[in-house]
Amino acid sequence: MKKNLDGSRSQNDSTVDLIGVGFGPSNLGLAIAIREHNESQESGNRITARFVESKPTFGWHPGMLIPGTTMQISFLKDLATQRNATSRFTFLNYLAEHGRLNHFVNYQTFFPTRIEFHKYLEWAANQVDADVDYGSRAVEILSAGEHFEVRTVGSSERVLKARNIVMAGGLTAALPDGVTPTSRQFHSHNLLFDLAELPPIRHNSFVVVGAGQSAAEVARHLHSTYPEAEVHSVFGKYGFSPSDDSPYANRIFDPVAVDDFYSSAPHVRKQLLNYHRGTNYSAVDLPLIEELYAIEYAERVQGPRRLFVHGASAIVDTHEDSVGVSVTVEHRPTGLTETILNDAVIYATGFKPMDLPSILGPLCDRDDFNSNGPTVTRDYRLVTTVSCGGTVFLQGGTEHSHGLTSSLLSNIAVRSGEILQAVASQSAPSPSS
Repeated sequence: MKKNLDGSRSQNDSTVDLIGVGFGPSNLGLAIAIREHNESQESGNRITARFVESKPTFGWHPGMLIPGTTMQISFLKDLATQRNATSRFTFLNYLAEHGRLNHFVNYQTFFPTRIEFHKYLEWAANQVDADVDYGSRAVEILSAGEHFEVRTVGSSERVLKARNIVMAGGLTAALPDGVTPTSRQFHSHNLLFDLAELPPIRHNSFVVVGAGQSAAEVARHLHSTYPEAEVHSVFGKYGFSPSDDSPYANRIFDPVAVDDFYSSAPHVRKQLLNYHRGTNYSAVDLPLIEELYAIEYAERVQGPRRLFVHGASAIVDTHEDSVGVSVTVEHRPTGLTETILNDAVIYATGFKPMDLPSILGPLCDRDDFNSNGPTVTRDYRLVTTVSCGGTVFLQGGTEHSHGLTSSLLSNIAVRSGEILQAVASQSAPSPSS
């Protein structure tokens, strides 16, 4: 049994102030905020919290920790700095504790490798020592008078009780309609694990579907990892589009931009999302685009051709058998088709949000989630369809109301502080049941 963030031992039948569903970066940031809050409070004002995480251990997209890939946000947008620059849970303190601070300074970059940032997140998860039920999945949340009941399955089946719920279930890999994952057709999310289990290579050919950062990274990784193989990148654009990470465009991720977005009329929100989609969706870091183009051009000059970018194209048919996958690619402007025999098809086709209505049941209206999005207050409280004794907060799934930072790392530290403040400002909790 792990300790609560107030240092006490948790009891399975006690009512805590807060249960976090999911323990990825968002709720890890919240756990850190709670830990620092409790360290400055008398025992009666401390917040008790526990978390439920379906994974067996902490992990942040471990299947995409491709060597050499870097973060697309500054290390200063870590789990704590923008909320509390003196926090011991900052990325800079992580570097100091591991004896790499000066080396990182000499590196002169704002963008650490994804592998190093993952190690930072693991370190933070271990340091905060939160009460986390790993290997458990929340399947139902019910209002029970003055508290919620959370039914979990997995490592153990139990009912947990809390006065507040923070939903941070993350995103689920999305495959195109009609695609069933197999050992030769899979989403990029678990790339490294699925490649390790790939059946024998017979055709020395791969197809990568998608036009975003992950698709470009997968194409480069396959090209370098399988030196005899062709890599076919297929997407609807003519070419990869560069992400807009210019200083003014990045203001869309500033904390004050959340206030602006939330207070805007619906048509203004839509305009802002459309204006700035290039900062996050189907966009690739320019150096990576230039690297891929240089590879393709060099192969055109001296051969052999191994990297093929099929722009303005789409997959119109696939057929998998025991030795590979046959893929038919159509060039949309001309209608011309090409059939390629491959060892695998990797779909870098994005993610879909957690199916919250299936867990929240009568607490929310599924139609709201499927149309304009649920009603959420500025401090991320879900407006439930029934009266509850507590509050459900959303970390993610609020892009429609709070803007692009909803599911991104950019605003975790600030958002965690806002949710913590909302929980702490509520009336004093009743004695544990």
